[in-house]
Amino acid sequence: MQCSWKAVLLLALASIAIQYTAIRTFTAKPFQMCHVPNPLNCGLGQETDSFDRLCDEYPYFMYNISRKTHILILATTRSGSSFIGQLFNQHSDVFYLFEPLYHVQTTLIPRLSHSKNTADRRVMLGASRDLLRSLYDCDLYFLESYIKPQPVNHTTDKLFRRGASKALCSPPVCDAFQPSEVNIEEGDCIKKCAALNMTLARHSCRERRHVAIKIVRVPEINDLRALVEDPRLNLKIIQLVRDPRGILASRIETFRDTYRLWRIWRVTGRKPYNLDISQLTVVCEDFLNSVSTGLSRPAWLKGKYMVVRYEDLARNPLKKTKEIYEYLGMSMDSNVIRWIQTNTRGSNELSAKHKYGTVRDSAANAESWRLKLSYDMVDYTQTVCKQILNQLGYRMVESPEELKNLSLTVVEERSFVPFL
Repeated sequence: MQCSWKAVLLLALASIAIQYTAIRTFTAKPFQMCHVPNPLNCGLGQETDSFDRLCDEYPYFMYNISRKTHILILATTRSGSSFIGQLFNQHSDVFYLFEPLYHVQTTLIPRLSHSKNTADRRVMLGASRDLLRSLYDCDLYFLESYIKPQPVNHTTDKLFRRGASKALCSPPVCDAFQPSEVNIEEGDCIKKCAALNMTLARHSCRERRHVAIKIVRVPEINDLRALVEDPRLNLKIIQLVRDPRGILASRIETFRDTYRLWRIWRVTGRKPYNLDISQLTVVCEDFLNSVSTGLSRPAWLKGKYMVVRYEDLARNPLKKTKEIYEYLGMSMDSNVIRWIQTNTRGSNELSAKHKYGTVRDSAANAESWRLKLSYDMVDYTQTVCKQILNQLGYRMVESPEELKNLSLTVVEERSFVPFL
């Protein structure tokens, strides 16, 4: 009889457990329910911290979905990324950051501009994604752990290229310039603005409707998939590409030590036996991988990815900028239009003096590599990068005479639109 009593008790407890589990199953909602108007539907009964944390962030989700656009300019060095960055930097309602991943790289992979080690690459990409996610949420404090020396009382004068961000040189962050000013010299910002107060910068970021970040330290679009699919973000990626021949010519001029052997080739006409060809092949491979992914139209990139050729932007800056803003679903700002009109008709001499500047004759600059590279160097580049040149619509140069004939354009009239 005692054994039967225990059996009944066990059955009763089991029944209660089953009912409790059923109640939890029907009341618990998946994370996606955070998108519905009632936050009480979010994650009831979940025991994991991640669900509780995500539900705590529910108000931000609604705020983001209703008004904030997150813009990522994915580029490589000397591809015109500073130029396209200005198209957002000048917008009065965009909080723009210039290369924040510089601090991640210098902290995690010191003294290396591009680590070839797979483990280093994974660490760098993971940290970069985490930082970008935080910055899009205007959490600039997260960046402080990568700035050396570490900011004191959230104040620093060591933020990389702080002057390249208009938002960080304007009220409430700095009172030396007004938001309506079109050309704020980077050096003037550093001289006239006090040390950067990260708390004020956070406030400025949260007050603006959109956040734009330019990066050159993430190789390809597939490395950003986790961010694209993150429901906390409304991420739109603009992949900036440029003719590899133009990138090579610009890097030879700008990074004189790193590209010393390329310079020797140009002067002597003889290709050095120990030339580091990865300085060229990596660019072409990364472009090819990204654009091929975009052209395959994966579901995770739908409406999230646009390819922009630098040459198209340089030839018709206003027209192309309008296309970019249409893709983003944003209206152009009068400051952007004024900046384009002021900064795309400068002289090539000025461009040569200020290699990191953006004031130049943009149309002439697009194919200036034809005057800077020997035909042998051009032919070699075309052989190495043939596939991506064809895919992006760049014509081959077939002879030294054709190279110098600037009336023969090597950019096909092809318009790139968002991959939907």
